[in-house]
Amino acid sequence: MSDKSVLGTKSITQIGIVVHDIEATAQSYADFFGVDKPKSIWTDVQELAQTQYRGEQSPARAQLAFFNMGSLQLELIQPDEGPSTWREHLDAHGEGVHHIAFLVEGIKEKITLMEGKSMPLLQKGEYTGGRYAYMDSFKELKVVLELLENDN
Repeated sequence: MSDKSVLGTKSITQIGIVVHDIEATAQSYADFFGVDKPKSIWTDVQELAQTQYRGEQSPARAQLAFFNMGSLQLELIQPDEGPSTWREHLDAHGEGVHHIAFLVEGIKEKITLMEGKSMPLLQKGEYTGGRYAYMDSFKELKVVLELLENDN
């Protein structure tokens, strides 16, 4: 049986939540789940991350904390003031769910596919071991979709 989904998968791998105070929010989740609070990390600087937001280079960075919850990862994101989808979402909508993410193969082709469905690329960048792309699917799906592609 072939997968007819646009991305070639229906498995959500991550939910991302933008927050004002990552340390306090991470502690709240840790207490709620009865786990240790994860150490937060900063995204790479622009030279390494090659961050592009709405087609322009961006120095934006964010502090991240990850909770691995079985097959799903919960990501907390505290953006800096630089131009990014995280900052835009936090300023426009306040704290809450920013994206759901899918692990994909062939991220460039998936971006093209989604853009053909009127879901343009918002932001993209590199991380150690892979790359990400945030697609503007908010109008249709009421949430941003993130594509994650890991190197083998």
